[in-house]
Amino acid sequence: MMAVIPAGLRRVEALVRKETWQLLRDPSSIAIGIVMPLVLILLFGFALSLDVKGVRIAVVLEDSSPTAMELSAGFNLSPYFAVQPVKSMTAAETLMRRHRVDGIVRLLPDFSRRSSRNDAEAQILVYGTDANQARIIEGYAGSALGQQALRRAGEGRGDATGGHAVVRSRLWFNEANDSHYFLVPGLIVLIMTLIGSLLTALVMAREWERGTLEALFVTPVRAGEILLAKMVPYFVLGMIGLALCLIAARFLFQVPFRGSVLILIAVSMLYLLVALAIGLLISSLTRNQFVASMATLLVTFLPAVFLSGFMFDLRSMPVAVQMISFALPGRYYVSLLQTLFLAGDIWAVILPDAGVLAAMACVLLVLTRLVATKKLD
Repeated sequence: MMAVIPAGLRRVEALVRKETWQLLRDPSSIAIGIVMPLVLILLFGFALSLDVKGVRIAVVLEDSSPTAMELSAGFNLSPYFAVQPVKSMTAAETLMRRHRVDGIVRLLPDFSRRSSRNDAEAQILVYGTDANQARIIEGYAGSALGQQALRRAGEGRGDATGGHAVVRSRLWFNEANDSHYFLVPGLIVLIMTLIGSLLTALVMAREWERGTLEALFVTPVRAGEILLAKMVPYFVLGMIGLALCLIAARFLFQVPFRGSVLILIAVSMLYLLVALAIGLLISSLTRNQFVASMATLLVTFLPAVFLSGFMFDLRSMPVAVQMISFALPGRYYVSLLQTLFLAGDIWAVILPDAGVLAAMACVLLVLTRLVATKKLD
């Protein structure tokens, strides 16, 4: 005896099959859902980096002692610097003004003598038109000087700090100090946002423009079933995009993953539901592809780039902007991804952020259902 399938389930199944075929026959959707994630992760992963390497630096040796030469050799051997020796400060300043070098390290004539008394000084000048890069270069140069002091202290030739304490620093969760470790997980947010919000916004608005939804309205199918059928294929497409990102992050960029894969999949599904609901809500309100695409980029993609913590520290932003970021789902998903990838299953972070995403998904799905009524204007 065959089981009786409810009529509502049969309608949803038929609609999902229709949406799937429509998705597979649409090259633009495949491009956004499959090709764009690959392009973005390759572009961001290989081209975008917040690390600065090969810094052009002029080293002015006004002291030709072995101590000064040893410090200069330390800069030469570092992969972060491309050293250009100069004989005078005037020549170094000329190179700086012409932007032939990004920084100057000056060792004064009494550097060796004062080094033996643990009060040696070195002057660091940095080309500061790019303030962020200037801070990084200054930190690199200061670190190189500190490393030389630590080497001398280890060899018994001086104190690393001029006192009785030696500072030993360590980075937790990102021992390599590699910006790709947090950029690549953050990139997943952008890809999931594009697939979830932009694709669903375009497909629903396109249905309104073409009048195909009007044809569905005369059938027994319900508005909730239409929305569910619209979401299922793009939900699957979003999970495929997530899988591609995880494979690339782990095997192409060697980003460590210290958390649970099941938890990562669960929170990604929550965020994808939020993104899908936003796309459907915007398209149901606008009913125009151009307006829907612009509104989706403004509401989801741009905030995911600038206000999620993906590239910029939220704590350095004005308080009003920080308050706005609390209403953005990308903020919580970025926090979850970076925690799961680099720190592991930290429940004090996972539970609150996942709870917010779940609440957002419920609210947005309810709003979408209320807006997408089965009637013509």
